[in-house]
Amino acid sequence: MKQQSSAQPNHLTFPLIAKACAKLYNLAFSRIIHAHVAKTPYSVDIYVQTAFVDMYVKCNDLECAYTLFDEMSDRDVASWNAVIMGFAQVGSIDRVSSLFNRMRTEDSIPDAVTIMGLTQVVSGNKDRKLLSAVHCFGVKSGFEDDISVANTWISGYAKCGDLCSAEMVFHGLNLDSLTTVSWNAMLSGCSYVEDCMKSIGIYKRMLNIGHRPDLSTIINLLSSFSQPEWLCHGTLIHAHGFKIGCYEDVSLLNTLVSMYCKCGDIDSARCIFDNMKEKSRVTWTAMIGGYSKKADLDEALSLFRAMEIAGEEPDVVTVVHLTSVCAKVGALEVGKWIDDFTASNGFKGNVMVCNALLDMYAKCGSIQDAEELFLAMEEKTIVSWTTMIAGYGLNGKFQESLYLVDQMLKLGLEPNDATFLAVLQAFTHAGFLEEGWVFFEKMTKVYGLTPGLDHYACMADLIGRQGKIEEALKFIFQMPTKPDAGVWGALLWACKIHRNLKIAEYAARRLFELEPGAAAPYVEMANIYASAKEWDGFAAIRREMKSKQVIKSPGQSVIQMYGKFYSFTVEDRYHRDRYRIFEALDSLVLQLKDVIDLFPEIQSNASSRGTNMTL
Repeated sequence: MKQQSSAQPNHLTFPLIAKACAKLYNLAFSRIIHAHVAKTPYSVDIYVQTAFVDMYVKCNDLECAYTLFDEMSDRDVASWNAVIMGFAQVGSIDRVSSLFNRMRTEDSIPDAVTIMGLTQVVSGNKDRKLLSAVHCFGVKSGFEDDISVANTWISGYAKCGDLCSAEMVFHGLNLDSLTTVSWNAMLSGCSYVEDCMKSIGIYKRMLNIGHRPDLSTIINLLSSFSQPEWLCHGTLIHAHGFKIGCYEDVSLLNTLVSMYCKCGDIDSARCIFDNMKEKSRVTWTAMIGGYSKKADLDEALSLFRAMEIAGEEPDVVTVVHLTSVCAKVGALEVGKWIDDFTASNGFKGNVMVCNALLDMYAKCGSIQDAEELFLAMEEKTIVSWTTMIAGYGLNGKFQESLYLVDQMLKLGLEPNDATFLAVLQAFTHAGFLEEGWVFFEKMTKVYGLTPGLDHYACMADLIGRQGKIEEALKFIFQMPTKPDAGVWGALLWACKIHRNLKIAEYAARRLFELEPGAAAPYVEMANIYASAKEWDGFAAIRREMKSKQVIKSPGQSVIQMYGKFYSFTVEDRYHRDRYRIFEALDSLVLQLKDVIDLFPEIQSNASSRGTNMTL
């Protein structure tokens, strides 16, 4: 960094050097240049000072940027924008708000960049009301037709989950003024709320108008597809992206891996993953997430070890995926190892990781570990409370679950949809019908939340379990939305418990219509007929299953040995260790017979509970 003796820098030179330092993100160089400028008359030049404020912002030294800004004797809108955008990028809404109010007090008029900075910070905090206020201010200030500002509003509303407002801004723009960035902003909004149909419609319109898609377009489109039924569309967009030249970018390949995993095509995801020349942490995490969704702990752990060997350090999301798959398969020992890993690698302080561990311990039946972790957590979110409430309910500790609800409400925490579902499930298992009704009504009347089908299914189950089958049916008829299989399934289960054949037949028929290929309702109805000794009905159900080719999946057991999982299917005669398995089973049967012969009351107790102990 030498200065030629024959050439003297001036007020135009230093902003260019500051810009170069900002592009290099080199704080050391930035301070050297700043120290040099401080010795020159240009240190008080507004353009030089603004350039250095922006330089410090880009080098992530916001406090130094603010100090320099605060010391400026004169400021223009560019100076204000530089520091406002800096704090906006890190989501510091209080500092941005303070700076904006100060800017207006000092009679500096905001421009388009100011509005974009304000939009960025409020949308990052998902504050829809504040975003609407910024939008109104922008319109009043005359920036309604500024395409860059409008694009920021579209993206901002989408991040707040308000796709209707994003569409309103988008459709309010002149077609001639729309850029590829505008279309991408709208597609990004659709992908954020995973609205596949709208994404495809917007993309078709974009192509029809003549706008050429770019890499961001394809990535946003692929991000919209998250269900197996959208796999075909995802594959088509994959092919189209390659056709227009988007095939080597690591972000696109990561998105493809994630899309195929979400849509259930793990083999295609793995094929892309294995053929990638360059893999980032995101790549490994996306693939581990795919195996987590599939509940394949062996592959998830194998990839995790390979990730570490490759030199990529796992992040919070990686750990959450691994914890999630342990919860799904009940792998408590592996889950405890992950818990130790999070503690030794500095992840234990992250509330998202702790919530995942809470869920894992509860689902693996180790409620004491979950309880200890919950009490030790320094920061608890509504998700933490909800997970612990659900965990208590899942493990039969209903009084503890309801006590925790009471404590949460006393602390002033507002329950969300998931909290209400967890509490209603606890009331259902505990058999507290009146309390369940009160809490269900609070959901709409006190907290303004709209119950989902899961909540209605839970209430139908709660009413039905108390033997009030007719009331449960009436409740379902009065639902504002069409009941799904979960709702009718809850009623059918209640009918089975209380032997109500007539309403069971009605509920079963609704289930046959909704899920014609599902075996569970047929099997339940057959069992209900058998319990009532209605053998004609039983035979008719079996014939209907056969004619519709409804096949009941065989039962399966899973055990863990030496860190690997082995599955055993009913009547499986093709397992590679079948001879050793049946030899062990025969030995267990003989031992069990001996126990029953010694203690005949076991047989009588099992019979009284309806358990088949015939050997």
